[in-house]
Amino acid sequence: MRNLNSHALEVRSQFDPGTPFPLGLRISSQAASELEADEPAIEEFHKWCKNHNCYLLTINGFPFGAFHDQRVKEQVYLPDWRQSERAEYSKLLGSLAARLQPDATRISISTVPVAFKPDFKKNSLLSVNKHITDVATHYRQIHEKTGIKLILSLEPEPLCVLETTSEAIDFFDQLKLDQTLRDYVGICFDCCHQAVEFEQAVDSLEQIRRHQIPIGKVQISSALQASADEFPRLLEFNEPVYLHQAVAKLSGSNKLKRFVDLPDFAEALESGHQYDECRVHFHVPVFLSHLGNCGTTQSFLRDLLPILDPDTPLEVETYSFSVLPPDLRSGSVAENIARELFWVKDLLKI
Repeated sequence: MRNLNSHALEVRSQFDPGTPFPLGLRISSQAASELEADEPAIEEFHKWCKNHNCYLLTINGFPFGAFHDQRVKEQVYLPDWRQSERAEYSKLLGSLAARLQPDATRISISTVPVAFKPDFKKNSLLSVNKHITDVATHYRQIHEKTGIKLILSLEPEPLCVLETTSEAIDFFDQLKLDQTLRDYVGICFDCCHQAVEFEQAVDSLEQIRRHQIPIGKVQISSALQASADEFPRLLEFNEPVYLHQAVAKLSGSNKLKRFVDLPDFAEALESGHQYDECRVHFHVPVFLSHLGNCGTTQSFLRDLLPILDPDTPLEVETYSFSVLPPDLRSGSVAENIARELFWVKDLLKI
């Protein structure tokens, strides 16, 4: 409520105070457990939304615990979909979503891309499938009871089990959900993540459509992109809170080399390895095409957003304002988010 009364209201006052304003909530496991038994708090949210003409569009169910102001790194994926705690948390978020916005028709809940790839064994797929099927069954029951369609939206991310678009498609083929459950499990398409993989926006979207995988939402985000002469500036973005996976293109070829974090890429450079380009999972403001001696993947957004279905839920997702290099910090978080929304609005001509 503190964030809603500060950041959210400031953003909407700058962006569009006259129309219903969509919200994306980040509810941790602890917060969800406490909220489940706190009907007055849920009623307070209802009144707040009515008073301020806002509504719940989506929930970020990716981070299970803390996410800001302390080291997160690879711990952000835990518990993952091998563990029942992830399924119970996702079911609880679904139940809360229906209570927080009882007149909704559709709410997406984003979640981890199965697990962090270096720690994953293929024989774990059986338990993963069981847990996801359990959540999808719960969401179907909520839909039948309330009319609200919930979509569990797995979010492909570099160095995770679901990383590339083709890996995501293969996973959904292996998932083999019952026909009655397929509408409740889909993808959260994060533009930063797929751009880091050197994917083409149009091709990636066409593959997803061809395989009829639901898109729960698209997260509008931009990654770091640097040519060889910009690598020194790129390395300045290393910081201790979030994981910044890097994908680099080997010199003179289209082969890609993946690194768990920016320091690993720096170590490769120090060892004499040569790369023509590197892209890094660091969410930078979407309205910036260049950061001074370092680029961004803004062009991926320019290619993708205009060809999305008009009813696709969109969410700007630059969560890294507080850890940007000092020379890139200007204005409040709310001012920057509003600026991002205006950039998207201008691009889509809406």
